[in-house]
Amino acid sequence: MKENTYYYGRLVTKDWSLYLVATKDGLCFIGSENRGLEEVKAWLKKTRRPIDHLVEDFEKVKKYADELEQYMDGERKNFQLPIVLQGTPFQEAVWATLQQIPFGETKSYSDVADSIGKPKAVRAVGTAIGANPLPIVVPCHRVIGKSGKLTGYRGGIAMKKKLLDLEGVSI
Repeated sequence: MKENTYYYGRLVTKDWSLYLVATKDGLCFIGSENRGLEEVKAWLKKTRRPIDHLVEDFEKVKKYADELEQYMDGERKNFQLPIVLQGTPFQEAVWATLQQIPFGETKSYSDVADSIGKPKAVRAVGTAIGANPLPIVVPCHRVIGKSGKLTGYRGGIAMKKKLLDLEGVSI
């Protein structure tokens, strides 16, 4: 197994369809709902990841798919799976803060900016959230506008609303 091999598979359950990508070290990308493999390839290219192989192998992503399916079935609130997050120090600080937002709760972009000690970096926080490669597991759907309204989401507002509904959050 080469170090730069990315394994992918598609999780299809109920009315969800998502591509999952993992390396030998953990889950590194979750695609947007009902998007194709091109989204995976674009992410790999955009992040300039060295890639020797992109291999379809559902068995390599099955343990991640199982946890996500349990979440979607309402049987799981927290994830135990190993993840691989690679970003700038700022992005990683934002993503770490997102992981602290409890199931069924929301925070504003301002709250996240305050949490990382950068209260004036609200727009930059939004950009870092938009670059989150692991939506759902790194729960960026739990971040809403200061006014309480739903705001942008890589998978689309409909996917964000669906995730919040699943967690019992009504907006």
